[in-house]
Amino acid sequence: MIVGLIGFGKVSQNLFKLIKSKDMEFITSFEGRSGETIEAIKKSGIEVLDTFEDVASASDILISATSPKSALDVALKYGKYAKGIYLDLNNISPDTTLEIDKHVSNLVDGAIIGKIDSDNPILYLSGKNSDGLLFLNDFITTKKISDNVGDAARLKLLRSAYTKTLSALLIESHQIAKTCNLEDEFFDALTLTEGNDFKEKSLSRINNTLNSSKRKSEELEEIIDYFDNNDLTMVRAALKKLNR
Repeated sequence: MIVGLIGFGKVSQNLFKLIKSKDMEFITSFEGRSGETIEAIKKSGIEVLDTFEDVASASDILISATSPKSALDVALKYGKYAKGIYLDLNNISPDTTLEIDKHVSNLVDGAIIGKIDSDNPILYLSGKNSDGLLFLNDFITTKKISDNVGDAARLKLLRSAYTKTLSALLIESHQIAKTCNLEDEFFDALTLTEGNDFKEKSLSRINNTLNSSKRKSEELEEIIDYFDNNDLTMVRAALKKLNR
């Protein structure tokens, strides 16, 4: 079985690392890649073809893991050459996923939940062709949500709504605790109910959110746009906080 990778960032690199089988061969291309990405591809030892059209045509499973902005363009450009399953793992809205479905045969909507470069992320799948990828459970925990393309993308948005809103509240509470000179006591008190590693995880979450507040604000805007008919009081408050 041949697995083609369009994009060789953290997602693709970790999948390549986790999915090890003598029956599976990975391929990609240098076409249009940055110098940094080309070096990562060379270091991995993955087989390299001349173009992504070649990669798409040769693959039994074609995985798109590029960027949200390029996901649709990649699908329009290379999806027509994919004879097997087209797995989209980009962090895109359900609307974009449904648009891709109009142009790509055998689309599977995928969402990786958990730290992208960890040893135990969970892969959620939706779409009628998802059954053809359940064998990946031998390498990475893989769960099918439904036959409906777009459900995995909706799950990503719902999870993101919760985690980013919680991060905004955590930042605010932590800042107040520091002002009151009660930072250690704040984390000690929460550790009683949230677990022994709560402080470490919280500080990591706070730093990550502050260092990428613009991107996370854009993701919250996407959530608000998609779920606009729902009560999003807390999500809107989190967006206002991150924008400040």
